[in-house]
Formats: sequence, C-alpha cells, structure tokens
Amino acid sequence: MTVTAPAPAESARSTPVVPPRVVARRSPWLRQYVALAALAAVGIALPFVLPSAELAIAMRVVIFALMGIGWNIMSGFGGMFSFGHAAYFGIGAYVTAVLLVDFGVSPWIGLVAGMAVAAGAGVGISYLALRYKLTGAYYALSTFAFAEMLRLFVVGNDGLRRTVGFTVPVQQGDSWGMFQFRAGSPVYFWIATGMLVAALVVSIQFLRSRTGRFTLAARDDDMAAAAIGIDVLRYKLTTVAISAAITAAAGTLYLQYYMFVDPELAFGASVSNNAIITAVVGGAGTVWGPVVGAVVMAPLSDLVAGFLRNPPEWLSFVTGHGGLDVLVYAVILIACVLLLPQGIYGSIKNRAVRR
Repeated sequence: MTVTAPAPAESARSTPVVPPRVVARRSPWLRQYVALAALAAVGIALPFVLPSAELAIAMRVVIFALMGIGWNIMSGFGGMFSFGHAAYFGIGAYVTAVLLVDFGVSPWIGLVAGMAVAAGAGVGISYLALRYKLTGAYYALSTFAFAEMLRLFVVGNDGLRRTVGFTVPVQQGDSWGMFQFRAGSPVYFWIATGMLVAALVVSIQFLRSRTGRFTLAARDDDMAAAAIGIDVLRYKLTTVAISAAITAAAGTLYLQYYMFVDPELAFGASVSNNAIITAVVGGAGTVWGPVVGAVVMAPLSDLVAGFLRNPPEWLSFVTGHGGLDVLVYAVILIACVLLLPQGIYGSIKNRAVRR
C-alpha cells in the first residue's frame, strides 16, 4: 500500500500561520511622568489632610528635595562633587531679599534674578576650576571655599546687613504678586510643589537630551568623551548652570516661607550638608533619589534638632554643644555609603531590575 504525501498547498492550508505577538513596552520616560503626576496630586491634596505643624515639615521636605535635585544634577549626573551648594542657595535667597526689602521688587522677579546670578556664579567658578584642571577632591574644595568666601563677604558687608540678615516685610492679606500669604496658608505648599515638579521635569528632560547624554559620557570618562568630539567643558558648565539655578530657587522659597535669612542660614556649611546627604541617602545619579532622601532626611533633621535641644537625662552632657547635628549627619552618611552605596531609591531600583 502506497501512502501519498499531501500536496504542499493543502499542507499550508491545514496549518494556519499565526503572526508573532508584538509586546508593547512602555517607555521608561512615560513611567517617570506618571509618577510625576502622582506626586503633583499628592502635593495638591496634602494641605487638606495635614495639620499646620506637619505641613511645615512637608515644606522642609520640598526645600530639601529642591536642594538635593540641584546637587544631584551637578554631582550625580555631572560627576563634579560639590561641597559648596550653599553658595547657590544663599545667592538665590539674598538676591531676592535685597531686591524685595531695599527696592520693593516682587520676589517672583527676585526668583528669576537669583537663579540667573547663581547660574552665572556657578559657571564662573567652575570655568576657572576646570580650566586649570581642578578635579575630584580639589574641585570639591574649590566649591567649599567659594561658599565660605560668600558667607564671609556677607558677614562683613554693611549693605547686606552683616550678621543681622534680612526680614521680609509683612503684607496685609494674601498677595500673589509679593509671594506672601497668611500663616498656614496651603498656597505656599502648592507653589513649592509646583517648583518641585518643575525641577523634576528639568532633571528628566536633562537626561533625555543630548546635553544630558554627553554629560553622562563625560562623567564616566572625560578623556574618551573628548576623543570622540564632545566639548566636555561646555557640557559640564551647562550642567553647573542648571544645578545652581535650581538650588537658588530653593533659596528663594526658603526666604519667602520663613520670612528671614542671615549669612549662616544662607551660606552655612549645614546647607551644603543638607543638599549632599539628601541626594546621597536617596540615591545620587537617579531622578527620584533626592525626593526619597528628602522624605527621610527633612523629618529626621527636625527629630535630631529636638533631641539635641532636650536630650534624655543620661545624655544631658550634650546640651549646649554646637555641631552635634553635623556629627549625627556624618554618621548617617557613612552608614548609608557602607550599607546602601547606591542610596535607598537606587538600591530598590537595582533589585527590581535584577528580578
């Protein structure tokens, strides 16, 4: 008995061809903007659910986050470690204060002016440092020296009111034009949330842009980046300008919310410490690390300050000794570097990717 094989045409008809499944993958940038929209929604809702004391802590979280984002763009993405971000924070606060108190100029204009002056100052000091090959620890020390120089300049300048500082004049009623609202008003927090969202958009778009990609390449290997035609100095200075402007915005927000600034509050080493530790604890070199770090560190700073002011009886010997808060931050930073070298958010993100 002979078995005849089916014709090729019949075989093809009997086995239907199923087209391959195309799996649509969501863009990672889309997820970033979804998270950003969620953050904005939370920021709008928080004043309705938090009492005024907790809302004040939430404001500190936003200010810390803005400083951390500014530091992260320069040091996390750009690889230029800064010990002197207090310089840009203080420039933002003092430019706004001088224009408002001495000339009656709206703080919104002061905000833009402070960002521009801080960006120019950052580019100037960084150009000199990078032009003469100050990198690594030497560059970090140059930024610290710049911030300290500005603090001493303000302390010794009568026109800037020396150590007395500036107190924002109180307006009658709410005033959008003068960026001033009644005590406990949710508008402060909504404006702060808007500034935070804008800073995160800048951070996300920076990474997506050609400037951001070239900056990351220069951070990883500046000699290789220069060899393939990247203008390393130009892109590093652009990164510094963006970083300084965002940090200056945090300074203006601080001034308008607390209604006062002096040289130590604006240019003190603790300001730079807050920017650094916020980004490092959260995850330097990531978009959301500074936000996570701010959520952890801003309330913790209040707890540490309260603990040191009223320590338990067995620690009464610490009362009256300054600088202990810096010591506590140093311990936290060392522990974070040893246990979570990529920060809280960076470590969680890497574990999720490995799975």
